[in-house]
Amino acid sequence: MKIGIILQSNNPEHVWNALRYSIALLKAGHAVTIMLFNEGVELEDIEDTEVFDLRAKLQEFKAQGGVMRACKTCLHARDKQESKVCPVGTMEDLVRLTEESDKIVTLC
Repeated sequence: MKIGIILQSNNPEHVWNALRYSIALLKAGHAVTIMLFNEGVELEDIEDTEVFDLRAKLQEFKAQGGVMRACKTCLHARDKQESKVCPVGTMEDLVRLTEESDKIVTLC
């Protein structure tokens, strides 16, 4: 199954759980694409903590074949040019993700 996840948070626990969920989906054989929106595009700025090892989870997500995009408009609204974590995505990419996914999950 193709799963599209829209992540709109920069809260470390929310992001950590979104990555854990995405990794579980990938390990279960599903294709997963995460689209970062709103504060979610700040993912690369979130510091790891003793509890929330975001860098390790992000590496595992990518190693399992997960795909991630960051909203270009949301990046520009924060004076960011492009995320180092993932390529820039557009509204057209979100439309395509919605059309091609079997399920869409929004995490705030």
